[in-house]
Amino acid sequence: MSYQPKFVGQHEPRGDVHAFSGPEWLVGVGFRCWLAGYDTGDITCWENGWNTYNRVLGPARAKLAVTELACWVRAVRAATSRKIEYNSLDARRFCADECMAMSLIAASQHQGCPAMQACALALTGSDTVDPVIDAANAFADALDEADYRLNQEIVAALVASEARARGGSVAAPR
Repeated sequence: MSYQPKFVGQHEPRGDVHAFSGPEWLVGVGFRCWLAGYDTGDITCWENGWNTYNRVLGPARAKLAVTELACWVRAVRAATSRKIEYNSLDARRFCADECMAMSLIAASQHQGCPAMQACALALTGSDTVDPVIDAANAFADALDEADYRLNQEIVAALVASEARARGGSVAAPR
């Protein structure tokens, strides 16, 4: 089965990814791979995500992180009232929804309760976000246990870059 997801506008500019490493990148790529796997049913998407986490965190840490990642993405998909968008697996940039997902995990790691609520609402377009927040907390904790902590300034820079690329709006497309 080939990977043919529905991406945000094929020709729209996206926020820059400044490095292909680090916690922010790992969260964005994991979110992308898991969404693509659910959308396409292609196990290759999940294998790509697992292989990335395994390479970065090692097998024991990756097992816990990927388990929580899968639960979080499943919770996001269950709560959403709209199509969550993501870029292709090989994209060098993150779209608005991927940036919002990173923001949610960063807020969780830095105990930003109001920010978590806002990110979850923006990401899902739904008021039913408690399961999303609970799953985000579990995923953020798994990353913390692996010594992978998102930097809120880097996440904010990615969000701002994506907003500039979209003409100034940080809102996810509806």
